[in-house]
Amino acid sequence: MVAKVYIVYYSMYGHVEKLAQEIKKGAESVEGVEAKVWQVAETLPEEVLGKMYAPPKTDAPIITPDELTEADGLLFGFPTRFGMMPAQFKAFLDSTGGLWRTQALAGKPAGFFYSTSAQGSGQETTALTAITQLVHHGMIFVPIGYTFGAGMFEMEQVKGGSPYGAGTYAGDGSRQPSELELALAFHQGKYFAGIAKKLKGSA
Repeated sequence: MVAKVYIVYYSMYGHVEKLAQEIKKGAESVEGVEAKVWQVAETLPEEVLGKMYAPPKTDAPIITPDELTEADGLLFGFPTRFGMMPAQFKAFLDSTGGLWRTQALAGKPAGFFYSTSAQGSGQETTALTAITQLVHHGMIFVPIGYTFGAGMFEMEQVKGGSPYGAGTYAGDGSRQPSELELALAFHQGKYFAGIAKKLKGSA
């Protein structure tokens, strides 16, 4: 019995996408787990994206609300906008009203990962404010806590992430996820996949 983990993200400059790929590797390291990466649809016109110097999107498939029901576990990733998820991801979740009405996602485990520009720019609030989406769908929030061990207490280098989930700092956009941040993302994927597998097995 294979447990399906869907990693659903929005990424404007590629930072969250890099975390998503590493999370996928972590999830797939768990025997009996199948992971797939998806992105949500862009809501900004190409003209605006061009003025923001946003690179082309990846070839990850664009998910529809109904496809969420196929997964045994869902990890949602996005950059922050003033300490909350961006409008693109919120627009996608706003389109899940039909799933909410039937509580089709109730009981499914879910978690978050994210990117912010700097320290204090929403590494915790971005995930914290997103939990309301899970609550209304009856989903089970799965944080990583401090299961990453010593890496959670690293003080010698700048490190994104928190007990809520994996994270990275983008700075002015030129900074890319560090090895430690990617290791945390891999850990989140592995840890979350293990829980999704257990829950599916006990169903």
